[in-house]
Amino acid sequence: MLNIIDVLEERGLIEAKTSDEIRELVNKPLKVYCGFDPTADSLHLGNLVAMMGLAWFQRLGHTPVVVLGGATGMIGDPSGRSTERQFLDVPTLESNLVGIRKNFDQVLDFHQPETQPLILNNLDWFKDISFIQFLRDFGKLFRMGPMLSKDSVKTRLQSEDGMSYTEFAYQVLQGYDFLHLYEKHQVTVQLGGSDQWGNITAGTELIRKVHAKPAFGLTFPLLTKSDGQKFGKSERGAIWLSADRLSPYEFYQYLIRVEDADVIKLMRMLTFMDMQEIHYYKKIMEEKEYVPRTAQKKLAEEITRLIHGPQGLEQAIQVTNGLAPGTQTLLDVDALEALSRHIPTFELSTSELIDKKLVDVLADLKISSSKGEARKLIKNGGVYINNDKVIDENCVIEQIHFISSRLMLLATGKKNKFLIRLR
Repeated sequence: MLNIIDVLEERGLIEAKTSDEIRELVNKPLKVYCGFDPTADSLHLGNLVAMMGLAWFQRLGHTPVVVLGGATGMIGDPSGRSTERQFLDVPTLESNLVGIRKNFDQVLDFHQPETQPLILNNLDWFKDISFIQFLRDFGKLFRMGPMLSKDSVKTRLQSEDGMSYTEFAYQVLQGYDFLHLYEKHQVTVQLGGSDQWGNITAGTELIRKVHAKPAFGLTFPLLTKSDGQKFGKSERGAIWLSADRLSPYEFYQYLIRVEDADVIKLMRMLTFMDMQEIHYYKKIMEEKEYVPRTAQKKLAEEITRLIHGPQGLEQAIQVTNGLAPGTQTLLDVDALEALSRHIPTFELSTSELIDKKLVDVLADLKISSSKGEARKLIKNGGVYINNDKVIDENCVIEQIHFISSRLMLLATGKKNKFLIRLR
């Protein structure tokens, strides 16, 4: 059986370990956990690193435990932040918890009985503990020196706004999470990004003080580009994992546009591709005959399939091909609905379209500047209905032009596309 530590190291997924003893520990099945606070209703591409860490542990015979921060999400983790988080109200937190829970369905295997993932909410064990009880039983076990020495604390204390006691106490709450999981679920390893080191060691120390037994922590490197900037951001914001937040097409397109210098690292960290295959792509990228974006296409296919499933990948490819200049891609209603997010869309009644001349429709919708311009476009072969070239300047719009009786794609030239929706 492969050693999970060796696998993660080969893929560049380990930043630090609390002890090298963990390499021996993982030779037997164990439970390993990672926490995710509900700061939004979807996780994003940066979170996928930790999710993949859990998934690799599961693939090699260990049980992943996901802790959703119903309690810690009310406080806000100060790690990696220069300012205090805005508190979220309870309905928003609850909605966010439902949203991020769904993100794990594709990455983890919930049909594997021996290593079936465990999804927990830390509000379930914090809600019945009184403040006085917590201070008496556990607060006394935390020493100010180590707490103040955490990087997340030192950085904020030196900032203009400083740090509230609420945020300062976050590491105590996460430390107790680990203790609770150790006692109730026999969890012995905590995973997290490199910015979670202080929070993780708070937990391993608490377990040592309470039970005089070792617990272990392992951190992943943060997902960064070759220039040091964080991955997972676009001009429109975060690269969300939920299709409701970011369509499979947009997700796919972000990965297609990854720089050559970052492709191989992302293959290692965010896919289940075999390392030999990854080495193959690294090799061909260095050859003169290499076709640009070949590796990016493979990367985008692998990660989009992982997050959005085969159907999501198929939709992303269909939309990509449908928007390509001069494409002859066959379209269906799902592809057109996905296209509607990215191209101008008109919603018209049957009376405004059916039995109307195409040149009149183009002019009325300002797609062409005039009827004469529309006729000229058709004569020059520059007008398409559902990717089929229109050759008759007297073409009349009919019901058969609408896919599923309601959607039609119009194109003028190679790049200008418009969706017409019947209401």
